[in-house]
Amino acid sequence: MTHFTKTPGWLDWHPAPSSPRFRVPPGSVDAHCHVFGPGDRFPYAPERKYTPCDASKEQLFALRDHLGFERNVIVQATCHGADNSALVDALQASNGRARGIATVKRSVSNEELQALHAAGVRGVRFNFVKRLVDFTPRDELMEIAGRVAGLGWHVVVYFEAVDLPELQDFFIDLPTPVVVDHMGRPDVSQPVDGPEFECFVRFMREHEKVWCKVSCPERLSASGPPALDGERSPYRDVAPFARRIVELFPDRVLWGTDWPHPNLKQHMPDDGLLVDFIPHIAPTAELQQKLLVDNPRRLYWAGD
Repeated sequence: MTHFTKTPGWLDWHPAPSSPRFRVPPGSVDAHCHVFGPGDRFPYAPERKYTPCDASKEQLFALRDHLGFERNVIVQATCHGADNSALVDALQASNGRARGIATVKRSVSNEELQALHAAGVRGVRFNFVKRLVDFTPRDELMEIAGRVAGLGWHVVVYFEAVDLPELQDFFIDLPTPVVVDHMGRPDVSQPVDGPEFECFVRFMREHEKVWCKVSCPERLSASGPPALDGERSPYRDVAPFARRIVELFPDRVLWGTDWPHPNLKQHMPDDGLLVDFIPHIAPTAELQQKLLVDNPRRLYWAGD
């Protein structure tokens, strides 16, 4: 049995998330979450930048039910590299209630791509956050995107806000829809109508192929978690940014918990509170329906 020692300072996921006060619409999808290992069955990649706590498919599905969601989109974690075994195992155990985002290399065979598709994978993730992954040449990424486009997949991109100007031409050249993780990680201490976030808004406005996940306020917040006094309006400094995207682009937004919240070292969010963040960024029933049900169903379960 392989033993992995968790990266020092890493926080485990919340052991007892609260029950949300906000009830999500029937058919809601948690469109960004992960599984980690368990490491003794699905070993972590030798080239990983961190070693996480284990977070199994059974624990993910239990959280899904606790929070009131019906489906998941499981994103391949960087700690597993391009070995998608844990992801595929979770998809196959979901009874069609989960889709996946994989990580693949140029060497992936057509047969392997077809097997991933049959398991429920509908996209690949390109990570440009330098502290998480090593650099992959853009020609290799473009080749991968060209191959998965034929399967009807999309590309998920993860980057820091300051890097968008140098990356956006590459994103637009990709032959697939593009889904941006976590609003491109804006600096929420800056004005919501300031030049940095306006660059991202313009990027979405000018290119209808671009979607956005209005997720991870716990990573973006400068004010930190809510006080332990019954406060149910968490991460207020992030809400104006996410709400602006939801209201401007209601048909191209997604939301997810990011469970089990990789590589957090300051505080571990209560997933029930994250759900209670939703009505602060999608204040009407119509916007909530699009964000949580219609949009992810259209992107991940089209034709089903």
